[in-house]
Formats: sequence, structure tokens, C-alpha cells
Amino acid sequence: MTVKRSARLTALIALPAAFTLALATPVLAQDGRDGSSQAQNGRDYKVDLRQLNDSGASGTALLSLQGRQLTVKINAQGLVPGQPHAQHIHGSTSGHNFHCPDASADKNGDGIVTTTEGLPAYGDINISLTTRGDTSKASGLAVDRMPVADRNGNVSYSRTITVSQAVADNITNLHVVQHGIDPNGNGKYDFGKGKSELDPKLPQEATAPASCGMLQGSTGSAPMSHG
Repeated sequence: MTVKRSARLTALIALPAAFTLALATPVLAQDGRDGSSQAQNGRDYKVDLRQLNDSGASGTALLSLQGRQLTVKINAQGLVPGQPHAQHIHGSTSGHNFHCPDASADKNGDGIVTTTEGLPAYGDINISLTTRGDTSKASGLAVDRMPVADRNGNVSYSRTITVSQAVADNITNLHVVQHGIDPNGNGKYDFGKGKSELDPKLPQEATAPASCGMLQGSTGSAPMSHG
């Protein structure tokens, strides 16, 4: 009798554990199927923007990912006052290790790392950080929809963008680049460094990179406000 009662008790004790395991198993399987996108939801990332081309530009970008909604907030200084500054998220969503270029990217030795010279380092455009409208690569030179620096050379930018699942899954492999330099210090874009190889109607100064920063990884904090 004692043996039978002990056996029944052992079986009853084991039931809750087995039931709990059975409930947990589908959840674990779901996380495994969609682990990459699940891990990125509700995460914030910081980017320290550092000067390129001796531009004097610097700043901070904060990226907050919630599902496929990406909020980008940028505060930058030292840019060309009163001029539009094209800005993009560059890099690979397929595992290629891109990074911010250094002076060695200046292949023709003219003292300027152009956008074309920098592309092998920082990769193609994934997102054009325009102030309104389209955010695809096609808007990479939409200077009429890019933020304009104030009279002190500051840019403050905030926008929430719906991104592709590939971008959401690979957000930590991407980085931010701002463009627009003033090497002769006359306070405007001119053709002193020639025409842009991207669009001959634009001066090289307007499209050359001014700053670049790579994502530093999740802060683990709550998503930022989308205001």
C-alpha cells in the first residue's frame, strides 16, 4: 500500500513540471525560428559621429528599433552653416563587414575622400535619412529633402521610418554617414574641389562625407519616444 501511494504521489508531482515544459516548448521553438528579429525589437543603439575629410563635424545618432519601426535622432555640430547635408544609413544586410573609412581611402591623393572612394569601406546606401517622403537609396541625393544646418552649423534630426526586415535583422551591421564639407572655409558649397562624381550638377563639397559612425550595440533600454 505504501509503495503504491508513493508511486501515485511521485506521478502527481511530476505532472506540473511536465505540463510547464509542454507549454514552454512552443515558445522556445518560436524564438528559435525568429530569433534574429525578436532580439532586435525594442532596442536602442548609439552612434558617435566622427569627422571625415577634416570637416570638423561631430555628433551623436540614436537609433531605436521597435519591430520594423526605426526611429533615428541625430544631433550634429561643425557642419557647413545654412547648407543641406545628405545623410544615410550605409552597410550590409548580408554579413559583409563594412566600416567607416580613413584617409587611406583617398585614392587620387587630392586630400578628399569622396563618396565614391568611401563606398568600398562604408558600403552602399540602405536608407536615405530625408526629412520627408521617400527614404530609399533613390533619394540619396535629394538635397531638397535633407536637413539643413543652422547658422551655427548644427543639425537636429528626428524621424521614424519603416525599414525592411533585412535591415531590422542586421541593424548592428549598419552605420550612419553625413555628407557636405567646406575645405576652403568660405561657408558654402562651391566647385573648388570639382564636380561631384555622383551628380555633375552638384559640387564635390556637397556630396563628400563629413562624418561617419558605427553602431555601438544595444543599450538594453526602453525604446525612445517616436515624437
